[in-house]
Amino acid sequence: MFKHDKQLQREVKVERPNPQYAVLMQEQLGGANGELKAAMQYLSQSFRIKDKAIKDLFLDIAAEELSHMEMVSQTINLLNGHDVDYKSVGVGEIETHVLTGLSPVLINSSGEPWTANYVTVTGDLVADLLSNIASEQRAKVVYEYLHRQIDDKYVRETIDFLLNREEAHNALFREALNKVKDTGSNIDFGVTEDSKLYFDLSTPTPENHFTSPEATKVSFTEPQNK
Repeated sequence: MFKHDKQLQREVKVERPNPQYAVLMQEQLGGANGELKAAMQYLSQSFRIKDKAIKDLFLDIAAEELSHMEMVSQTINLLNGHDVDYKSVGVGEIETHVLTGLSPVLINSSGEPWTANYVTVTGDLVADLLSNIASEQRAKVVYEYLHRQIDDKYVRETIDFLLNREEAHNALFREALNKVKDTGSNIDFGVTEDSKLYFDLSTPTPENHFTSPEATKVSFTEPQNK
């Protein structure tokens, strides 16, 4: 069962409308590394998880990603303002001004519609956790790019909050991975000599930067407080 709480996770404001930047924010609404992708991925992965604690973790983070989607949508609303004007957007999607009446819809910054192809589900907990860690890392990168391209202090505050929540999810998924790192696809297949070979196929090369690896178990250190 899901419930909608009318209060946003964090207040969203803008200093002034900025339709062009609203286009950029669409990436985190309907893009390949956006909030809807994350919510649907973690929710879909949760359906077959037997570990109750990790299942709850996936569902909790999925629900929070939906709340982030709501925050991104409200930010887009405020940035779009009240006037339909395709000329206010020099680059990127203009569907907002010619099709949806300024409503944030499930498209990315280029106008491409959201697709379930963005969602990765394998049924293997280790593989799905690694995928989720990578998803959170990519989302952080997109938010960092967005942060650099706006001087609106309120939008920056929203992005900073969302970026830090992605970091929290990243750390939680890493913690979960450490609990199950000796299960699933990490133990299903035997480690042979083939797993310890490095083929140096970059020629000519003056020196070997990498050598044949020793197969190691997955391990992450705790993030350091700054």
